[in-house]
Amino acid sequence: MDRTKILIVDDELIMRESLAGWLVRDGHEVKTAGSGEQALALIKSTRFDILLVDIKMEGISGLEVLRQVKESDPDVAVVMITAYGSISTAIDAMKNGAYDYLLKPFDPNELGILIEKIVHHQQQTREVLYLKEQHKERTRFESMIGQSTAMQEIFDLICDVAPMNTTALITGETGTGKGLAAKAIHTNSPRCDGPFVVVNCGAIPEHLMESELFGHQKGAFTDAKDTKKGRLELVHGGTLFLDEIGEISMRMQIDLLRVLEEKIFYRVGGTQPIEADFRVIAATNRNLQEAIKTGAFREDLFFRLNVVTFRMPALWERKEDIPLLAEHFLHRFSQETNKPIDRISRAAMDEMMLYEWPGNVRELENAIERAIVVGKTRQIMPEDLPILCRPDPVKPQNNTIQEVEKSHIIRILKSNQWNIVRSAKILGIDRSTLYNKIKRYQIKKEA
Repeated sequence: MDRTKILIVDDELIMRESLAGWLVRDGHEVKTAGSGEQALALIKSTRFDILLVDIKMEGISGLEVLRQVKESDPDVAVVMITAYGSISTAIDAMKNGAYDYLLKPFDPNELGILIEKIVHHQQQTREVLYLKEQHKERTRFESMIGQSTAMQEIFDLICDVAPMNTTALITGETGTGKGLAAKAIHTNSPRCDGPFVVVNCGAIPEHLMESELFGHQKGAFTDAKDTKKGRLELVHGGTLFLDEIGEISMRMQIDLLRVLEEKIFYRVGGTQPIEADFRVIAATNRNLQEAIKTGAFREDLFFRLNVVTFRMPALWERKEDIPLLAEHFLHRFSQETNKPIDRISRAAMDEMMLYEWPGNVRELENAIERAIVVGKTRQIMPEDLPILCRPDPVKPQNNTIQEVEKSHIIRILKSNQWNIVRSAKILGIDRSTLYNKIKRYQIKKEA
């Protein structure tokens, strides 16, 4: 273990020698300076853990040494040395960043206890920082799993995009992990310590969306009994994730575009402008350029959101990731359900590799969860995966994304006797989104 480096700054020779002698006997590495000027020169060439600084010195005072040291190295612990009559000055020094103060005269035991306390505190601080960095490294891609070339390219793109403050648009089929990608961008961005606020544009009814986004003043409308902050205000300093942006109404598109351009907004019923300090990441499984042609989406909003864009690959495009993902979900759900299922049979894995997974990673996740719930042995068997039983699998590469999604929704609805709650869970979406898709694709329940 490295020895603690201590610098003693005092214009009295006997004080410097006494302190140095005590600290060296305790095993520390010690240097001394007879003035503030000499101390600041030493600090430029050597990094110290602890400084013991006399408050009253000729030339540069101890308080000035404290100020300059804290500017260059905020982590160094500075202990002020003072006489009884200067206690108030020492207390002021602590307010300006000093760790503690020692009152002359003091004995070696008092000094030793204080140094030991500082060393212990610094070790704990370093350990906490290390653990935070380790946690940040482990979660930097927010549970996104993949060793395929397609996913490695996504990881590289996230690293490139994250440091920017520009808007980003993530496209891809339902269940490909667009939300995880958005969270990963936030986690690796300068705004990582700020909030990550999600707005599901397809789940919030149109008449509530304005209040949800912008908030409202008390009395702004009949049910506005109290003033409420909206998502745009709550996300201040962080990242706003607009999921399913293709479902947002034309009126809200206009309001959102205004916020992105002017960087201010107003609560419903409010007159005070509020600063819009957040980054926007949007996601959609719709073709927004086609929606622009039909008049369902504003071209100017699309260009505002489409500054940086990337597409999440479908699971059938990265089948080599299926075993890795399946094992991840197996361990997770077996722990959550406390069931001793610890492997996937070769036959079941072969079935999963043959299946096209139109519902993507989310469908795989739900299939593994269900297999663990119904499984009777220590391994997942093909019969535990009834969702894979299909007479004629749909090939995504021969159909449009919309056709694949519609076909898959119809299949899930039929297999669950049109139970909306159960079907939505299997599809990995909420009920409102499923209803919207049924309406959009004009799916009719067969008699």
